[in-house]
Amino acid sequence: MRRFPMANEGMYIVDTGSWRAFRPVVNADNCVDCGICAMYCPVNCISGGEGLAVIDLTYCKGCGLCRVECPKDAIDWVEE
Repeated sequence: MRRFPMANEGMYIVDTGSWRAFRPVVNADNCVDCGICAMYCPVNCISGGEGLAVIDLTYCKGCGLCRVECPKDAIDWVEE
């Protein structure tokens, strides 16, 4: 039986951060830590901070869903 590394939630642990061409940057002035970006993140790499969303760039593949779904336009894109 072949085993794959998996997180506690059952997701595969893959360093998907090396795939991206753009990285998300949270704008602290606009972010209200509502969690909508985290709900849409397909790799579950966004968590709530102290009034600010925190993105784990190790796993962020730069798909852009967080930026599109953010109601406060608090996520900017920076080219890698």
